[in-house]
Amino acid sequence: MKDKTTEIFRDAPVPKAVISNVIPSIISMIMVLVYNLADTFFIGQTKNAYMVAAVSVATPAFLLFMAIGMLFGIGGTSLISRTLGEGNAQKAKNASSFCFWTGLGIGIISMVAVFFAAVPVSMAVGASADTVGYASQYLRIVSTAIPFLIISNSFSNIIRAEGNAQVAMMGMIIGNLINIVLDPVMILGFGWDVAGAAIATVLGNVFAAVFYIRHLLSKKAMLSIHPRYFLAGNGIASGVLAIGIPASLNSILMSLSNIVVNNIMAGYGDMAVAGLGVAMKVNMIVVMLLIGLGTGIQPILGYCFGAGNRKRYLDVLKFSLILAFGLSAVMTVICYCGADPLVHAFLEDADAFAYGMSFARIYIYSGPVIGLMFVFINAIQSAGAAIPALILSVSRQGLIYLPVLFLFRQIFHSATMLAAAQPITDYLTTALSVVLFVFTYRKYFPKEAVTKPVKNSISDQPERSHAVS
Repeated sequence: MKDKTTEIFRDAPVPKAVISNVIPSIISMIMVLVYNLADTFFIGQTKNAYMVAAVSVATPAFLLFMAIGMLFGIGGTSLISRTLGEGNAQKAKNASSFCFWTGLGIGIISMVAVFFAAVPVSMAVGASADTVGYASQYLRIVSTAIPFLIISNSFSNIIRAEGNAQVAMMGMIIGNLINIVLDPVMILGFGWDVAGAAIATVLGNVFAAVFYIRHLLSKKAMLSIHPRYFLAGNGIASGVLAIGIPASLNSILMSLSNIVVNNIMAGYGDMAVAGLGVAMKVNMIVVMLLIGLGTGIQPILGYCFGAGNRKRYLDVLKFSLILAFGLSAVMTVICYCGADPLVHAFLEDADAFAYGMSFARIYIYSGPVIGLMFVFINAIQSAGAAIPALILSVSRQGLIYLPVLFLFRQIFHSATMLAAAQPITDYLTTALSVVLFVFTYRKYFPKEAVTKPVKNSISDQPERSHAVS
């Protein structure tokens, strides 16, 4: 009997295969977006712009640990989907167990480090004398959820590689709904302010991680986190890290670039920092939806690549590009026209609101092309092309964004023009992603590639265990 992965990834019509994987992925990203907006919204209801600025400043540090989850999530998804395309179920289980236990170990170490160094970390990411107390309080509490954050972020991606997009979506929905429901209760009801937002974040990540663990321990899962499957050799660690590190670097550089721009923006005052943080939240409405589209198609592309199915790979890519452009255009118009009420929902202070409105409309200029960029990024990752993925990862928020940011700072001496560095960067990165994809496709997926016969289905594969050394 065919397994679910083979049915959807290999046999379903392209539109159905793409939509059935993209919709759960987009819904997951919407929940992440709502959670992010809810934190800022309910903190904003305290009418304390310093608290809004503190949470905005703390966000890049939090994103650094999400990047670790992305390392194992994207790297694991790329390797596992290609491995399943080749019909090797055993190696897929080895990879999922490796991602779980290695991520958990890193998470525990990070939790201890951040808990005891919350104040210096807050200062390093741009907190001022007025916001460092709030920011360090938020980080110290959130640090306790780092192991769960890494697990939930890893397996919200990895579970999609086995064809269980709906399970991946449900974990995200459960975690984020818990966070969203608890935010007003803890921030406003209990009057815990920033601490309330942090506690809600912790509980949301704990429940999401537990949901994924429960699935992976059940008979419904094709993958496994059992220690007996843990294996770093046989190309597993290198296969995960080859794509995971570039994907993680992109998130790390995004966090570092946010830290840099927060520190620069602090020269214009805490209200400018608060306005920038809210503008980034508004821009996330477009970005998160399109990230969801990109991550949704990666397992399908990876499976087609592993199976050597060149025609289906291209058909999936073409359909996804058309879908991404249409969604980008629609969301850009919605967010540009709706910037006023969106920013006003988070900021009452007149100066902060003025900054937020200006920044939000500048950030959204990258909307029309950013969907194409995320499709090409995921297409490159699906092929396991480590070098192109690395180049693209260090370029967007590093080699391209930082020089553009510092150049604009020297030329314009304006907070508004500093924000314009991001859309300029996104257009340049989109062009680079096209070039790198063409290179990747020609090098890693040659014309003479033919569809490989798929080995026995997952359910027919014999199980072999590997002891942890």
